[in-house]
This record gives sequence, C-alpha cells and structure tokens, in this order.
Amino acid sequence: MSMNFVDTVMAGNLSAEALAAVAVGGAVFIPFIMLAAGIMMAITPIVAQLYGGRNFPEIGINARQGLWLSQLLAIPVFFAIRNLGIVMELLEVTQEIIPVAIGYLQAISWGIFPLCAYMALRFFNEGMSVTRPSMYIALIGVLVNIPANYVLMYGKLGFPQLGAVGCGYASSLVALVMFLCMLIFTMQHKPYRRFEIFSSFKMPEWSYLKEILRIGVPIGLSSTMEVTMFALVSLLMGSLSAVAVAGHQVAINFSAMTFMVPFGLSTAITTRVGNAIGKKSITEARRRGFVGISLATFFMSITAVIMFTIPDLITSIYTQNKAVQQVAISLLYMAAIFQISDGLQVSSYGALRGLKDTTVPMYVNLFAYWVVGLPLGYYLGITLNYGPQGLWIGLIAGLTVAAIFHNLRFFRMTG
Repeated sequence: MSMNFVDTVMAGNLSAEALAAVAVGGAVFIPFIMLAAGIMMAITPIVAQLYGGRNFPEIGINARQGLWLSQLLAIPVFFAIRNLGIVMELLEVTQEIIPVAIGYLQAISWGIFPLCAYMALRFFNEGMSVTRPSMYIALIGVLVNIPANYVLMYGKLGFPQLGAVGCGYASSLVALVMFLCMLIFTMQHKPYRRFEIFSSFKMPEWSYLKEILRIGVPIGLSSTMEVTMFALVSLLMGSLSAVAVAGHQVAINFSAMTFMVPFGLSTAITTRVGNAIGKKSITEARRRGFVGISLATFFMSITAVIMFTIPDLITSIYTQNKAVQQVAISLLYMAAIFQISDGLQVSSYGALRGLKDTTVPMYVNLFAYWVVGLPLGYYLGITLNYGPQGLWIGLIAGLTVAAIFHNLRFFRMTG
C-alpha cells in the first residue's frame, strides 16, 4: 500500500501524463498479480497443515515446488503484461497515455519473476507462523522504492529522465531486492535447516504442483473477482462525474487502509486453523477460526464507529474541495456499514483456506460479487440514477452475501 502511495505521489509531482500512465498501467496490472499471488497463497495452508502434523520432509519439498511454480506462473504473466496495449484500446484510454502506460508495464514486467519467487517464500514463512520478515522486508522495499523512483523518474545521478517508465523499473528493482532479502533469511534461518529446502536440486514434480494449483487457483480467481468488482465500480463512477470519482476514491482508499488489518489477520487464521487440522483436531480448528473471525470483526466495528463519527475529519485529510468532501462523507457512512461485512468475509475465507477449502468459496464469491453486487450496484446507481450511493449499495450487498455464506460454510465444515 505504501509503495503504491509513493508511486502515485512521485508520478503526480512529475506530470499529469506520468500519473495517468502509472494509474492506468497499475489498474490493468493488478488483476494479473492478484491471480498469481492468490495461487501462491495455497502454500500457506499446505505448509501449516504439514507443520501441525510434524511432517517435516514434505515441508521442504513443498517449499521447493512452490518456488518452481512461482517461476512457471511468472512466464505467462510476464508476456501478458507486456502486451496489454489492446486492453487499453478496448477501454478507450486516452491515446497519448497509452504509449507511456505500455512503457511502464514493460519496465515493471521484469520484476514479475523475482516478485513471484518472493511471494512463494513469503507464503512459506507465513505457513510456519514466521511473519515479521515479511513486514521488515516490505519496509526495506519502501525505503528502496523512494530513491529508485527519484533517480530513474527524474533523471538523477547520470540516469536519463524516464518518467513513468522509470517508476516501472524502480518497482522491478524493489521486487528483486525483496526476493533476495527473503531468500537470504529463509536460507539462514536455523530452524528451517531440518526441512532441507535448498540442500538438493529437483525438477518440478507434478503431484506437488497439482496440489498447490488445486487449492490456489480458486483463491487466485476469488481475489481477481473481488479486485475486478471494485475496479469496475470505479470505472462506472467515471460515467457519473469527476466529483463522484474523486469522492469514491477518498472513501475507497480509506476503506482499503482499514481493510489491511483483517486481511493480515486472515493469513494468521489460515495458519492457525491449518496447524490444528495438521494435528487432526477439528475442534481446535473451529475455535481458532472463530477467535480470529471475532478479532477481525471487532477491529472493523471500531473503524465503522470512526467512519460514522468523524467522516468530515477523514475527508479533510484527502481534499478541501467541498463538493468532493460531500460525496466522500456520504460514501464513508456506507463504508462504515460494509466494514463489518468486509471483516467477516475476509476472516472467514481465511479460516476456510486453513481447511484447504477453496473451490466452494470461489463459487460463493462469483455469486456474491458478479451476480449480486455488480448487477445490483449498476441497476441502482446507473439505471435508477441513484449515483455513487446506488453503486455502493451493490458493494455492501456483495460483501454481505460473501460474509454470510463463508461463515456458514466454516461453521458446517467444522461442526
């Protein structure tokens, strides 16, 4: 989140064209990364269950196979990202932005291979309940990102001024640095030596890759469906007015920041539930799952109260435009409502991942977001002309349906 913020601010200070190119490039880039990241997330419950069952040899094998899969996934993502010009044409992006956005995407594509490898090692560590390295390495990433952007975007230290393209190369460099840091930690962490992750070289083994894909593909598709729903709502806002887009951006950005806490908790829930399943204790898995869900919901209840009580203060941080503030405040009231649903759905989905139950939740998300959320939002916001509030009612409905069904599913699976 911080790196995205840095890229946006530094591109905005360079030129409107650079900011637009980074924004458009990022919008078409994110779904591909979310798909790859979702697939790699399967490593966390696999490792967590193996660790709970004290099956140490299999942990090392799955870590190695996860690295292989990360690079196999990176190949199609790399070529897809380098050829997204046609998508921008279909979306009718302003013609002068397209060449710059393509340059940005081609530059950032070089970071796909180290980024996917980093995610494989990160999700392995999270499956082992070792989460602090990810936090510190992300901080290192931010600290590298700022000077790299400065040098490459603005043309310092003898480098040419590359603008938005320089931002893409800086992001690729950050991905490489983060991967190397995570690799060094994983290789040197003494408790991992018993897993013999790097002690032998073996080619990809289909039986292991198949298991990761079986669990991971539904996660990746679910993540992509959710991200795409929010992206399409943002695009639909663009058909209303500039003020509607700006107000929506303020409310959705603040909501995204608060969402990071239950999202992080969902990973912890996955690991803790997976450990219990590895120990063959369904009762413990149920208890850990509902404790985690309760924590996430409690936190989101606090953020809901904050949004209800001081929306004017929140919006004033983002903008002084009264018209934008008015729209943003009305949407923050609605965001307060879906805080609870968002906390419930992401935490219960994390609990289901710990059970390796991902296919049914994928269909739930498909129904919740694409059958309920988007059509309802479009009908109310565009067809009936209720505007931004109508579109957000669709978001609330989609997240609420997902929250109800994911929690019922976990309750039934552990009953």
